[in-house]
Amino acid sequence: MADALLLGLGGLAVLIVLIAIRMPIAYAMILVGGGGTMMLNGPTLVLSQLKTLAYGQFSIYDLSVVPMFVLMGAIASKTGLSQALFRGANAWLGWLRGGTAMAAIAGCAGFGAVCGSSLATASTMGKVALPELRRYNYSGALATGTLAAGGVLGILIPPSVVLIIYAIIVEANIVTMFMAAFLPGLLAVILFLLTIAIYVAIKPESGPKGGVADRHEFIAATMGMIPVLIIFGLVIGGIYLGFFNPTPAAAVGVFLVLLFGLLQRKLVWPDFVSALKETASTSGMIYLIILGAELLKIFMSRVGLPQETAAWIGGSGLEPMTVLIVLLIALILLGCLMDSLSMILLVIPFFWPVLVDINGGIYQGADGAGFGMSTEDLKIWFGVLALIVVELGLITPPVGMNVFVISSLARDTPMIETFKGVMPFFGAEIIRVVLLVSFPAITLWLPRVLSG
Repeated sequence: MADALLLGLGGLAVLIVLIAIRMPIAYAMILVGGGGTMMLNGPTLVLSQLKTLAYGQFSIYDLSVVPMFVLMGAIASKTGLSQALFRGANAWLGWLRGGTAMAAIAGCAGFGAVCGSSLATASTMGKVALPELRRYNYSGALATGTLAAGGVLGILIPPSVVLIIYAIIVEANIVTMFMAAFLPGLLAVILFLLTIAIYVAIKPESGPKGGVADRHEFIAATMGMIPVLIIFGLVIGGIYLGFFNPTPAAAVGVFLVLLFGLLQRKLVWPDFVSALKETASTSGMIYLIILGAELLKIFMSRVGLPQETAAWIGGSGLEPMTVLIVLLIALILLGCLMDSLSMILLVIPFFWPVLVDINGGIYQGADGAGFGMSTEDLKIWFGVLALIVVELGLITPPVGMNVFVISSLARDTPMIETFKGVMPFFGAEIIRVVLLVSFPAITLWLPRVLSG
């Protein structure tokens, strides 16, 4: 057993090195998982796993929702929905000091509701909002910091591909996870708007007032947001109210985005083909990462590393909240080094058994020890927390990928200024995490109400 554990630790070390030298995470996990299993049980088992796991994982019905939501986001980015969202939000908020930055946050939240990707949200809204922020002489720090931080809204506000993958890993209900993510996502929007208001109150020159839209412009801009509201209402509202499951909902979303793009004559054939290619590429990457993560999980389970880790932490005498905070900090740090999907697939199989163990086991009741909640509630609560802190890595120095995305669009603003602009939003996110840790009901209330 000791030799097997050493092999597992060695495999973990090799995985970290491979990630550090920028090997694609899917290949790194396949290499370590497959290579480790080969050393334990020989090549025959590995070849059999590659055959059976690929079919077994990719034929999971719940995973069929992934390419549909990816396609919905890809088409949405080609149809001008981001511009319509920003113009509408700016018509409502632009007259305020810092209002154009607030409109960018609102636009990010709305686009995240049809996209589900943080990097895509930051990139798309950056192209739309950055020219307007410059036109009104916003400081480089506030303008770029707002857009980099706004991108993180893309992962939590449903629908979210990463949230779906998390639900599959811990065997949670996808619809319940979508319900649970709504209020924390709304809380993020509110905290970001307050952050901008406080920022411009302290530094008024950083966020001047924008223009006031006349009546005609205001009505036209507001009407432009209606397609997004319809898409969100039918897709997410339909899921929440039980009219259809996530996969049919995603298909409805693709149809609606396609329909609005055609009716408004903003989707042309080359853009549609580009969206299909982007969907195929992204979905293929996601499925390959899932295959690598499954190979790695099987290898680590065979050497007993997750079980030994859970037993060691469970016997350490640490308070459950202390363990949770340590795990969340680890997720923030690791989130600086890799994308959110890879992070969830890599670490949740290790972290989840630890939390179940200190919560009293899989059959723990709501009034028992540990976190004082059932395992089902723990899945929901921890899932939302995990996604928030993983996305914090996208704006955390020195690697924050959202910062690099926005910096590539705003080359006249030094990256250090973007990181300075992000820091107030980082503080707002920490406040959100503290609130959700202290008051789990924020996450759990809506699923309980809508589930009856």
